[in-house]
Amino acid sequence: MRSVSDIEIVGVVGAGTMGSGIAQVAATNGYEVVLRDVEQAYVEDGLDRIASGLAAMVDNDLLSEDERTATRERITGTTDLEELAAADIVVEAVIEDVEIKQDVFADLAAITAESVVLATNTSTLPITSIASATDSPERVVGIHFMNPVPRMEGVEVVDGEHTGTETLAVAHAFAESLGKTTWESDDKPGFVVNRVLMPWINEGIRAHDEDVATKEDIDRGLRLGTNVPMGPLELADHIGLDVVLDASETLESELGDRYRPAYLLKRKVEAGDLGKKTGRGFYEYD
Repeated sequence: MRSVSDIEIVGVVGAGTMGSGIAQVAATNGYEVVLRDVEQAYVEDGLDRIASGLAAMVDNDLLSEDERTATRERITGTTDLEELAAADIVVEAVIEDVEIKQDVFADLAAITAESVVLATNTSTLPITSIASATDSPERVVGIHFMNPVPRMEGVEVVDGEHTGTETLAVAHAFAESLGKTTWESDDKPGFVVNRVLMPWINEGIRAHDEDVATKEDIDRGLRLGTNVPMGPLELADHIGLDVVLDASETLESELGDRYRPAYLLKRKVEAGDLGKKTGRGFYEYD
């Protein structure tokens, strides 16, 4: 198994919000990055998000112009999965569908060296199930970045049934090399963060739907009463209501009724009001 000191090239599969964020942070910290998605338009969208993120860092005096240019030049976009064959670690960040992830990992296992760590950014799906599609499950691990990746310090490392101890060590060290702080979870539904977070968000939505308080007061109460940066409805809008619903339904199927999604959450998603990304969720956005 390669150590973190051997990692020079980082492969990222999926150029959406999470994948582009992971690519940006890896490149900012000096790694060469190959960002892959299935269509060129998706790749370009991801590269545009990275360019905007780097510009914001310059505006906030977190990067110089020269550093921004150098960082962007370290990122290559592609639709060809074979271009990840030379990667020293690969992080998958495609949609939360276990069969799609299994297909990706089967392909990655076939084209990468056996010493390469294969990580999934899944927030709820079993690492063990994803790894079962490969003939080397000992090198498959969960590295669950938080959204937005460039700003969030925490990274959840998830230990699958057959994940090797060396793989776990590389996962922790790699995340830490990106300036992140890690914690470790066993491969149980929702891991640590979403197992606790999804009921919290759904109960906030139910409290709003049942007129316990206005959405503003629910969020204000949780911010001021528990010292969190965002209340449950604000956070749901930030994550994406469709993502919250999908995670809640996955957890409900595994852990039962206490993870049942709030009715109002389902109604919002059906209406297409998904939060910040659509301009309207529980709040409206410019």
